[in-house]
Amino acid sequence: MLDIKVINISQPEVVNMRGLVSIDVFEAIRTRKSIREYSPKSVPKKLLLKFAEVAQLAPSASNIQPWHFIFVTDRDKRKQLSKSKYAGFLAKSPVVVVGCGDQKASPSWYRVDVTIALEHIVLAAESKGLGTCWVGSFEEDEVKQLLKIPEDYRVVALLALGYPLEKPEGKPGHSIHMRKKLDQIISYEEFGTLSG
Repeated sequence: MLDIKVINISQPEVVNMRGLVSIDVFEAIRTRKSIREYSPKSVPKKLLLKFAEVAQLAPSASNIQPWHFIFVTDRDKRKQLSKSKYAGFLAKSPVVVVGCGDQKASPSWYRVDVTIALEHIVLAAESKGLGTCWVGSFEEDEVKQLLKIPEDYRVVALLALGYPLEKPEGKPGHSIHMRKKLDQIISYEEFGTLSG
């Protein structure tokens, strides 16, 4: 059995190399939860642009950057996006981020690239006190028609985004849902090898 101890390598806020105070990335990952209940408070456009900037900085295969993000704030459109089986809460989320990938520009990698960029938005939102929730439950053709998404683009995922009504109870680190032990999810050099 792999003996791995969890150590506290961060403090909630740190001064980065540019002298800016921000939440540590490890802390953002540990404290992030899927939020499905949001305050009706709108998210400032200036903050949405910051989230777009962090998505823009994401790595992509051959630096193609095959992404396009639609920030949906219109109540009627959010209601339409919420019609899928597991997406009902999108109607009350102040923002729905629709992550699209250009399948013509990057046929093999657009899904991976858009997903990485969306996760940048998730972590940036957590660092600013906002909540998010990944949504994969949607009818792509309906989303594309509603938002006038061009044929070459595919809808990869939706993100609910907004100020949480309340923080989920429990300790940081996904205590609400137990996580697998590290020795169940990692190997060294070959699958199933637990020493490196």
